Amino acid sequence: MPSIAGMRAILGRILLLMKAARRLTVPMMATEHAPESIGPIATPVKAQLGGAEIFVKRHFDATAEPGFPEKLDKNRPQIIVCGTEAHVCVLQTALGLLSAGMAPIVVADAVGSREPADKDVALARLRDAGVIVASAEMVCFEWLGQAGTPEFRDLITLIK
Repeated sequence: MPSIAGMRAILGRILLLMKAARRLTVPMMATEHAPESIGPIATPVKAQLGGAEIFVKRHFDATAEPGFPEKLDKNRPQIIVCGTEAHVCVLQTALGLLSAGMAPIVVADAVGSREPADKDVALARLRDAGVIVASAEMVCFEWLGQAGTPEFRDLITLIK
């Protein structure tokens, strides 16, 4: 994580999405790529997961990992994707989800790579492939749907 360009800001956006998901009861799952080699999920992210599953994988594309496709809820085709590295695991997983008939949404300000150029190329490639690219605030406001609700009042402080 320390080698990811802009990681402090990216981590902040990931945590915003996770807090919003918890408050709005949006299901969450995390993937962890080869934790024994590259390290576990960041402690603040793990803390926000609560009881959500951490799926350990070896394939860069999580959908290629045995057991992962069965975890996908076909009744919830939109999947918000964030994390690292944008040009490897995020890219390949989002393309795998798209191939599986899901509707991945990659959150541009909640993904990162060691080199900013790799992130930029990954986001361009994802857009070209038909993957939706959004911001963390866009996702939060789409989940909320309207202002004036208790959920809106609760989340607006996190968003701002």
